[in-house]
Amino acid sequence: MKKLFALLLCLCMVFAMSACQSGSTTNTAAPDGAVESPADESGEAPAESGEEAPAQPEGGNALGDSDAMVYSSLYSSEVSSLNYLIEGATNEQTVGANVIDTLVEYNSTAELIPGLAETWECSEDGLTWTFHLRKGVQWFDYQGNPVAELTANDFVSAAKYVCDPYNESATDYMILDLIAGASDYYDAVAAYYDTLAEDAERDDDASGADFGTVGIKAVDDYTLQYTTVDVYPFFPTCLTYVCYMPAYGPQLDELGKEFGTSNDKMYYCGAYILTEYEPQVKRTYEKNYQNWDADNVHITKLSQTYNTESTNLAPAMVLRGEIDYADIPTSMLDEWQANYPDYLSKGRSVPDYSYFYCFNFRAGAGSAERIETWESNGWEPENWDKAVANTNFRHAIMSAFDRDYAMYALEPDAENRAKITQRSITPATFTSVDGTDYSQLSAFGDVDQYFFDEAKAQEYKAAAMSELQAAGVSFPVKMVVSYRADNSDWEQESILLKQQIEGVLGTDFIECVLYGGPAEDFRRQVRRNGMYGFMRCNWGADYEDPSTWAQPFAIDDTVREADGVVECNSYNDMDIYVQGVESEMTPILTEYYAKVDEAKAIAETSARYAAFSEAEAMLIENAILVPYYIEPASYCATKLNIFEGEYAPCGVSNLRYKYQSVHENYITMDEYEAAYAQWLSDMGLD
Repeated sequence: MKKLFALLLCLCMVFAMSACQSGSTTNTAAPDGAVESPADESGEAPAESGEEAPAQPEGGNALGDSDAMVYSSLYSSEVSSLNYLIEGATNEQTVGANVIDTLVEYNSTAELIPGLAETWECSEDGLTWTFHLRKGVQWFDYQGNPVAELTANDFVSAAKYVCDPYNESATDYMILDLIAGASDYYDAVAAYYDTLAEDAERDDDASGADFGTVGIKAVDDYTLQYTTVDVYPFFPTCLTYVCYMPAYGPQLDELGKEFGTSNDKMYYCGAYILTEYEPQVKRTYEKNYQNWDADNVHITKLSQTYNTESTNLAPAMVLRGEIDYADIPTSMLDEWQANYPDYLSKGRSVPDYSYFYCFNFRAGAGSAERIETWESNGWEPENWDKAVANTNFRHAIMSAFDRDYAMYALEPDAENRAKITQRSITPATFTSVDGTDYSQLSAFGDVDQYFFDEAKAQEYKAAAMSELQAAGVSFPVKMVVSYRADNSDWEQESILLKQQIEGVLGTDFIECVLYGGPAEDFRRQVRRNGMYGFMRCNWGADYEDPSTWAQPFAIDDTVREADGVVECNSYNDMDIYVQGVESEMTPILTEYYAKVDEAKAIAETSARYAAFSEAEAMLIENAILVPYYIEPASYCATKLNIFEGEYAPCGVSNLRYKYQSVHENYITMDEYEAAYAQWLSDMGLD
């Protein structure tokens, strides 16, 4: 499997921006490691800054010489909380990834290796997985003081917290969908909460629901057991995700929703301890010298400073030697290639994220706040909802969308753009079956006909105008194209998209309204809040199976409206009903959800993959989603050899700084290419 993932890097270099959704784009030197340093043109390894990190102190406090090897950077988007058990965005998950260890993790060549679990095995029926934990692993407070030994009970306590609907975990589906009894437990607790008054004290133990019926058990202090709903050979890869991380049980019980609201309201068992956390000021991580794998943690301090203008300021600060990392936006690339080539390198290349354009199907039927915002901006939400429910309208947009044209803002090189453009939501080379790449399965055989084609766009336009005028839709339809205001490349991409789509379809049919959403908490305020009509979105793999790419589009939200209760999807508001009544979307989505359910029930790989590909192809064939790209390797200035870090197709391993070292000088492109060549050799792909 790992060579399939690596093959993507032979075809193109990709860089994961975000998480299951992207967060800040300025703090993504993302975890990259430290074993061998890349050779420069002379064949000598660049020198590392600082002295050799001091040896791990014996016993007692976990903090040592934090200034031995410091890595400094800026960030522009503050985390909403430190609570890794509830957060679904990459920006937030990066914290947990570096301060909490997982049962298993990935090495630099995509192999799953032991973490907090030394060994594991699966039962003959494929349903029960048993993990044997390391002994002597400690929990520490934010000052590095030991608190208690980590045991199997801490995984059970954390899972119970995730499965409590009151805690509103964004990643609970990873347990509810896969672990026996978890969904029933969640439903029983939720039903109990529904009987309580809004301000009543909640006690899930009073619900009558017994977490002992859930397939997550501590056999003893060092033996942890999971029982799955079905046979999932990929299950160990799920355990690299945040919702399967441990948390100290007594602290969870004491703090409840206060857990992770500050760095002194959580304990640490990972490579680093978050010793300082001042929201919108700074974050400081110091090496945990008592970590079980401290010998592989080389950076002793991560110093991160908040600045909303980091996109513009960081490159200049790099040139002054004030920080160790900066993204170099496309708008600056020519200048840096001409004047600062010794500072210019590329970012991490990981095939765990897919980018696609989503339509919003509930602009005028969502929350009162959403409707008011749309109406106050003159975006005509009800008109949009009627238009976007029309299949010919969506196909007109999809056929008019020249993805290569818009992508120029992100990747100026035409050859690279062609390599990273996707024909499916599931990334090319993510997985294969019987020697066939998943994206090339027969279900996707006809999808190319729906991509950019000006003649077809005109045909769809004519059909849509005829049908929508009869339905009372007014033209031009206003389509809100949203982006993050502090991301200049994304803004330029949106401008190119507007020019191109309006140029093909005409402003008598469509008016693209550009909306720059706030950098702070962008995901919640824009995508989750429905402040868009057509927007580039993304999803990251949670585990190594195609079902992970169907997760964001599942029915997972219940909305109470005047006409009754409506079940819909919360990711992009795919709704079987439009404004409370059946529409063209009804039979399409009904069939899609049935096909996904069918696929989930299939254990045999070939049939399972075929069923998932058929479901995914339906979304593309009906222009509900538009596949876009795997993120190209972004240009950056960095003192890290990015190929030394953990490399994974899923989970949070890619977000870690473990294994990495800070070099004395910024990595040059020649050094980058040499490190890449060595990495390919290590993967057996040279």
